[in-house]
Amino acid sequence: MRLAPSPEAPSPTPDPAIQTAGGSEGDFAAIPELRPMYPGVSPFLARFLPHSEPTYQGLHSAFCDLHAFLKYLHGLGWHGYLAVSLGDQAAYVLVYEGRTVAAAAVNASGEQALGELLGLYQEGAALSAHPLPATYAHILSGVGSRAWKFNLTPDFTGLHAQPGGALLYSRGEVVATLPATLPYEGAFPAPLRPQTLILPRSLAGWAHHTYGLTLRGRDAVNPITDIFLNFRTQYGAPGIELMRAAAQGLTPAEYAMRSDAALHDLEPLLQEFLKAGYLREV
Repeated sequence: MRLAPSPEAPSPTPDPAIQTAGGSEGDFAAIPELRPMYPGVSPFLARFLPHSEPTYQGLHSAFCDLHAFLKYLHGLGWHGYLAVSLGDQAAYVLVYEGRTVAAAAVNASGEQALGELLGLYQEGAALSAHPLPATYAHILSGVGSRAWKFNLTPDFTGLHAQPGGALLYSRGEVVATLPATLPYEGAFPAPLRPQTLILPRSLAGWAHHTYGLTLRGRDAVNPITDIFLNFRTQYGAPGIELMRAAAQGLTPAEYAMRSDAALHDLEPLLQEFLKAGYLREV
């Protein structure tokens, strides 16, 4: 069953005092007017998600592993958002280049909300995946639980909201309007490079542990040893970098954040390194 389209809402009226960095109020005539997918909801991220027909719908944990699905989206470099609901609970996750970069639930945001989406999915909630243009996904990646004072700069990228509606900015230019509001004026600047959300410790404890190199592991990252050549042939640069991160005392979660790696790619490598005796849990 497909989702019913959201009801039409009035288009926001651009504030005459707000202009794009390179144009005037008249430029708004050519700017797309988006519809909110979830009008009136409380989580900020969900409130500003544009309407989008789902590419995937009705996914259930009984026949679709969520981690495998996220890995599939990562391979596609997919942009969009995921949504689940169960009773009066719901969670939403924004995906940028196949990476989970923002999330919101009724009483949580960020990593905790990502955990809630996974929890609801495991409890039987159906998941849908809605595509977005990469520009919109980047703009929305800065939407969190707090809005900041709006300051339009020539390179501002993010979302500006007020009681009259919302404007989506990319590099100082308004690229879309959305009839979703805040009771006050505020902005959600988008990061230059959206960071990947990591599941909280309660759901991915292995990612927050510290691992030490065994003697065999130290040989595996030492270029003058024979074992290094075999290790590099088998695991390549990703394996060597993960081992070196462990040698520096970084947890897999910290390494993923710094290197922009996906946890679902690190977990099987880590488990294999532990089993093969290259690493040990500290």
